[in-house]
Amino acid sequence: MFKKILVAMDSSSISKLVFTKALSLAKQNQANLMLLHVLSGEEEDSPMPLPPDMGAPYWSALSEVTVESWLKQWETYESECLEKLQKFTAEANQTGINTEFRQIPGSPGRTICHLAWSWQADLIVVGNRGRSRLGELLLGSVSNYVLHHAPCSVLTVKDYIAEKS
Repeated sequence: MFKKILVAMDSSSISKLVFTKALSLAKQNQANLMLLHVLSGEEEDSPMPLPPDMGAPYWSALSEVTVESWLKQWETYESECLEKLQKFTAEANQTGINTEFRQIPGSPGRTICHLAWSWQADLIVVGNRGRSRLGELLLGSVSNYVLHHAPCSVLTVKDYIAEKS
């Protein structure tokens, strides 16, 4: 039924649950996996985005230090997420599932949907932390966006531990 499964991952603990579910489905369907992490300042565990005025041409010495510090944090975040993708890809490939990965900067929901369309995915597996409706309204929800804009079926994996907290 599903031959191409896009697995949308972030840097949170729910990624392992999302990966495990997607790998199980891939085994059942003999499907290919595409693991995706979207580099975004919107992600909960990413470095805080730089304030808009940081682009001003007249930085003080303190501002340059702030930018350098942020760049180091961003590079660490990017490499840690890339290592996670590589680890999950190797694990899936060892089980005989053809798996590749991509790490792309952008808006998470839009990037997931665009890659699903261009890769011609049959299914997107994405996590859902179970935020309250107010939390979703204020912070947005990647899974909600994907559910409404995806070009294919979507499976949301809930993190019941986070939901109960």
